[in-house]
This record gives sequence, C-alpha cells and structure tokens, in this order.
Amino acid sequence: MSNPSYRIFDASENAVIVYFSDIVSSEQTQKIAAFSHALKTSLGELIVDVTLSYTSALVTYQSLSIDHFSIKQKIKSILTQLNDITFSVKQIELPAYYHSEVGADLNTMAKAKNLTVSDIIKFHSEQIYSVFAIGFAPGFAFLGEVNPILATPRLATPRKKVAKGSIAIADKQTAVYPAVSPGGWNLIGNCPVSLFDAANTPPLPFNIGDSVKFVPIERNEFIRLGGHID
Repeated sequence: MSNPSYRIFDASENAVIVYFSDIVSSEQTQKIAAFSHALKTSLGELIVDVTLSYTSALVTYQSLSIDHFSIKQKIKSILTQLNDITFSVKQIELPAYYHSEVGADLNTMAKAKNLTVSDIIKFHSEQIYSVFAIGFAPGFAFLGEVNPILATPRLATPRKKVAKGSIAIADKQTAVYPAVSPGGWNLIGNCPVSLFDAANTPPLPFNIGDSVKFVPIERNEFIRLGGHID
C-alpha cells in the first residue's frame, strides 16, 4: 500500500520532486537512498539524475523518451514496494584527531557543557552517523545525529577560514570540512583523510544513506596519515 506521506509534484518540464516526510531520520535517509537506487536500476538511461536531500528526491528524466505521466506512475510503483526493497549501505570509518590544536572550540564546548574533553571525544566517536545530505561545498556531508548532549548552535560569527579536514558540530549535526572554506560550525578535531577528489570515480567515499563512524587517533598517527597542524 502506498504511504500517504509520499507526495509527487512536477518541478519542471523534465523533472519531478518526491517528498517523503518532514521528519529527518537515519531510517528516512536510507529509504530515500533505496528509492534512488531502485529508480535508476529500473529506468536506467531514462533517468538523467536523482538529487537527494533530507526529505525529498528531485528526479530529472529524459522527457523525449518518457512522459511525465509515465514517470510518475513508475515512481508510485516503486514507492509502494519501498519497504520490501533490499538496499545495503556502506559504513565508512574516518580517523579523527580530537585536540584543541586542530579543534579550536573543543575546550570551550567541554566547559560550556560541564564535560571533559574525553567526554566530548567519547560521545562524538561512539555514535554511528547517517549521511543526510551532501552540499554547501563539494564533498561536504551533513551527518546526523550527534548525541543530544553535544548539540551546539552555530557560531554567532562564522570564521573566514576553516582548515581542510576540520571536524565540526552545528546543532544536531556533525561534518568534516572537505576543503579550506569559511564556516560557522564548532571545531572539535580534524580528519587527515581527503574526502573529495574530482579525479576519482566516484569523487566521494560515501553516498547519502551511508553510515560514518569516527575513530579517535593520536597526534603521531594524524601526522603519519597526512594531517597538518598550523
């Protein structure tokens, strides 16, 4: 039976958008990823692209080969079977050096929450995060959700420069800055592994719906893996 929370609208002459739910969760993210996989598998080259977000999927299709009525019918058919679709997600482990020399807000966050730095590291690294969305910058993955005790508002004044690999928290989400950029998230560490390379296929080690876990490492391992300390 079709889930009544699914809504399908025309987005342009060759695109439709599917809304799943207003609730952001790991389960929903994996369901959206499964939908994308099933649609691409079923329609192949008729699908130009499927752009995923927290609660929706924008489907761009070959309008000269399939009309909007047929694409909607196919989407509805997949949605009715979505709970039965088997779709495996990857779990990626990322090395994380948690220290104030690469995480400028680590000590401040610990003090504000009446925690030790070790507590912050434990709570952040023991969680398994879902890739909710990818955007803001190439390779910037929005991961969630953090342990509620770590949820922290964005900085009132964003930094003009955040180092590549910076591990950060904003509200209920965490992320790794894939390149040097401005940013207003709270910095707690650094990941020495590059997360975006346009020369690679695919350019990212993960997709929306995949899982990410941070593995604490020591300073010498961070340097060995290519990490830099300014």
